[in-house]
Amino acid sequence: MNKLQDIIEEIKKLEKELLLEIQKKEEEFFYKIKGKRIYFEEETIKYHKALATKIYAYILNASLLNILTTPIVWFCIIPAVFMDLVASTYQFICFKVYDIPKVKRNDYIVIDRHSLNYLNPIEKLNCVYCGYVNGVIAYVQEIAARTEQYWCPIKHARKLGTIHNRYHKFLEYGDGQEFQKRLAEIRKDFSDLRGGK
Repeated sequence: MNKLQDIIEEIKKLEKELLLEIQKKEEEFFYKIKGKRIYFEEETIKYHKALATKIYAYILNASLLNILTTPIVWFCIIPAVFMDLVASTYQFICFKVYDIPKVKRNDYIVIDRHSLNYLNPIEKLNCVYCGYVNGVIAYVQEIAARTEQYWCPIKHARKLGTIHNRYHKFLEYGDGQEFQKRLAEIRKDFSDLRGGK
């Protein structure tokens, strides 16, 4: 169990290091973040605009299959918006009842790539779409992870393709005694999200 906890702590440490490295790119690519806005230096903006592919060239160079599948891709916005609304409503009501810390939506749904001037309007729109849909999926996964911790904090017996960030708190599969003993404790174990309280 300690080895597992050590690996999880190492992953968290590496994630923090990765974020710091990403933030160093601000200097390398001449931009600053103030609040939620991103500001490029004037020379960089001019350079980026010169790099942007013209819309007619973008469409002419697109593969026919990419063009034909575009409506299918964009149709997915409907279930994504619905999922966003349902998950937000669910956590607004249920997390109060369960005393689970709410997931901050804007920590997961980040839409900022449309500010890049080396993207043409179609690419910018696609980036808004991807930022939203992938953000919704991550947001909903976090809501589901916190819910799972409350209702069913048991690890799976079979190997998972990926594990969410609450999984390390779960009990071992088949350990019924620990489940009976520790369920109430694990249901309340969100101190890492409440700043250690």
